[in-house]
Amino acid sequence: MIHRHSGLVFAEHTLAVPLIHGDPDGPRIEIFAREVREADPAAEGRPFLLFLQGGPGHRAPRELPVWLRRAARDYRVVLLDQRGTGRSTPLTRQTLAGIGDPAAHLARFRADAIVADAELLRRHLTGDRPWSVLGQSFGGFCAVTYLSFAPEGLREVVITGGLPGLTATADDVYRAAYPRVLAQNERYFARYPEDEAIARRVVDALREQDARLPGGDRLTPHRFQTLGIGLGSAARFDRLHHLLEEAFAGPELSEVFLRRVDAVISFAEDPLYAVLHEAIYGQGAATGWAAQRVRAEFGAFDLDRDSPVRFTGEMIYPWHFTEDPALAPLAGAADRIAGKADWPALYDPARLAANEVPVAAAIYHDDMYVDRDMSLATAAAIGNLRPWITNEYAHDGLGREERVLDRLLTMVRE
Repeated sequence: MIHRHSGLVFAEHTLAVPLIHGDPDGPRIEIFAREVREADPAAEGRPFLLFLQGGPGHRAPRELPVWLRRAARDYRVVLLDQRGTGRSTPLTRQTLAGIGDPAAHLARFRADAIVADAELLRRHLTGDRPWSVLGQSFGGFCAVTYLSFAPEGLREVVITGGLPGLTATADDVYRAAYPRVLAQNERYFARYPEDEAIARRVVDALREQDARLPGGDRLTPHRFQTLGIGLGSAARFDRLHHLLEEAFAGPELSEVFLRRVDAVISFAEDPLYAVLHEAIYGQGAATGWAAQRVRAEFGAFDLDRDSPVRFTGEMIYPWHFTEDPALAPLAGAADRIAGKADWPALYDPARLAANEVPVAAAIYHDDMYVDRDMSLATAAAIGNLRPWITNEYAHDGLGREERVLDRLLTMVRE
């Protein structure tokens, strides 16, 4: 299927791939990708650029992000719905209902499988010519896995806010993340000091009132606390304030507030994000609900005290799978995944050290989601990588200004 609008051509591609790449004759799933190129006929001869979306568990963008037009000037851009998302045999509580062992099934949807899917798609689209890759956030993690296990398929790689700790455990990741989240809280409340009293009032109200979200599930104090997930994004930093300023209708929480909260905290659209969030750090050991365990070391997030409320960030907790109706059917599978200890390695440090594929990576100095120090160590460990360390942008810098991608493309070509 081909569509044309906004001066661009959109072509749809689907491809059947093995569920288990080590078993090519076994069950198959379908992956979907949308190719975007300029309407100029000359664009049909341009090289391909694969975009790997952040997440895990998020589909490729459907809108026209600012970076896409810049990329389309040089490439035919491939927006891949990573397996289990969007139109790539999506995984939801509905589609998983008929699967006998959902935990074993879900374990097949990490970065290593995404890269293997990408390699099959590359051969399908290019006739086995190498292509370029742009990885944002978790997409950058996938790009490093790509460099580890299939560098022959890569012409060049650009990474934005997505250099993982090559040997970091889930505990390491969250022990470094909680202080960064607290720092973003302080920045937020310095901008909106009146919101401290509102946040405390909301928590107190939720203890006294049976506040129900549009789907009928209850809004609890710790679910409210997860609204901090957007504090690391420049595009969403101020939305929390605009939500809180309409929190009450008299003594009760307002219907407008409850509807808007539900849109932020529900995992109905991306349950795979919640199920696999810690698993993306699993290499040879169980993650064991690391975010919950490590949180005990940071008393500032304790809501049982009368201290100021501090919002959490990109953390998933066991109670998500009892309180969110979209996740409740996956509770057993999520617990089994948290206990899975035989995760294969996602990165090959020796191969990365010998890397010859040109790589440019933006490291956001104040990134709330991806640790700066781990990213710097990984940048130093990957051969032929040029880092750009900047405090001009938050984690979503790629989507803020065209010049972010423009600068990185210049770097990778040098």
